[in-house]
Amino acid sequence: MNGKVARLKSQEGFGFIKPDDGTTDRFFHKSGLADGVSFDQLTEGTRVEYEHEEGQNGKGPRAVQVRPV
Repeated sequence: MNGKVARLKSQEGFGFIKPDDGTTDRFFHKSGLADGVSFDQLTEGTRVEYEHEEGQNGKGPRAVQVRPV
């Protein structure tokens, strides 16, 4: 899937991606970045590719394998 970083909480190591398809924003955590990607490479507005995963314990959808494009 594709989208752009909508919000970042750098101190906490997480953010949200706005999907191109207009669906609900996806949460992502720095532990969900693709191999070789650093959290510092991302800024608000960065275009990214990611995989969709259902959140655990009733939490909303999240993005994993996040990488800038």
